[in-house]
Amino acid sequence: MIRRLLLLLTLTLTLGHAHAACPPVPALPSAAQQAAWAAKAPDRGPLWRISRDGHSSYLFGSLHVGKPDWAYPGPALRRAWAETEVLAVELDPADVGPALTAAGTPEPLPTALAQRVEAQARVACLPPGVLTSLPAVLQVSTLTLLEARRDGFDAGFGQDLMLLAWARADSRPVQSLETVAEQLEALSPPTADVPAMVDSALHQLRTGQTRAPLRKLAEAWSRGDMRTLADYPRWCACADTPAERAWFKRLNDDRNVALASRIVALHGAGQRLLVAVGALHMSGPQALPLLLARQGFTVEVVTPRQ
Repeated sequence: MIRRLLLLLTLTLTLGHAHAACPPVPALPSAAQQAAWAAKAPDRGPLWRISRDGHSSYLFGSLHVGKPDWAYPGPALRRAWAETEVLAVELDPADVGPALTAAGTPEPLPTALAQRVEAQARVACLPPGVLTSLPAVLQVSTLTLLEARRDGFDAGFGQDLMLLAWARADSRPVQSLETVAEQLEALSPPTADVPAMVDSALHQLRTGQTRAPLRKLAEAWSRGDMRTLADYPRWCACADTPAERAWFKRLNDDRNVALASRIVALHGAGQRLLVAVGALHMSGPQALPLLLARQGFTVEVVTPRQ
């Protein structure tokens, strides 16, 4: 899933300047910029130390988009990396290819709605028909990620990808906490709800309403502002109907029990983990830190410092 989304985003690198209205392609930083950002990176995002069975792991609330200078870890995250030996993420992109092929072609959208998706894809300067192989929710998610470029954010600078690249460079083992099938199931609302949810997402994209909530989410994440993140369903304009609220719960809260269970198993096997999971999974009644505390972990806030 991640790999296919990144491929779609990469396709725009050669198309992004073809029209003034295209989402701007992020400029690649110079070597000097990279060195400066790496040397001066502050701590961003929430980080916890979780301890049980005589050793500690770390739990990092990640963001799936970022700015170029955000793709460098701050001092606390670097220490967490040095004190751990395995990276655990929601899903390793290396697991994706065969599973997506096995999943087959998704059910198509109604013709009129598919045409509106295609029209929004043209606004994003994507090649014709490139989204049709994705489930409907991922089609609009891809368009939302491209729209985020207008405010300087890009999926290529997300914290998960930064950590995965770091793991590859260090030959560090990577563990997936979910399977591709589990993620696809979580991402798929009931078939009857899909048209209304896609219609709402397209309306927000067309009217520019997706940008302010994404900016607010990113800035709250950067500060480690868990209070604002916990209120996300109230201000995101993405959980306003019963169907949207049910889907958000399924996508976020309902996955946390299984995620926590797998963290417990990996840690219990003696592995010192750096766990990177989307920061919204760290909030609410099923927040991962709470679930792990109930499993007997000592959970300590590392960042933001209290």
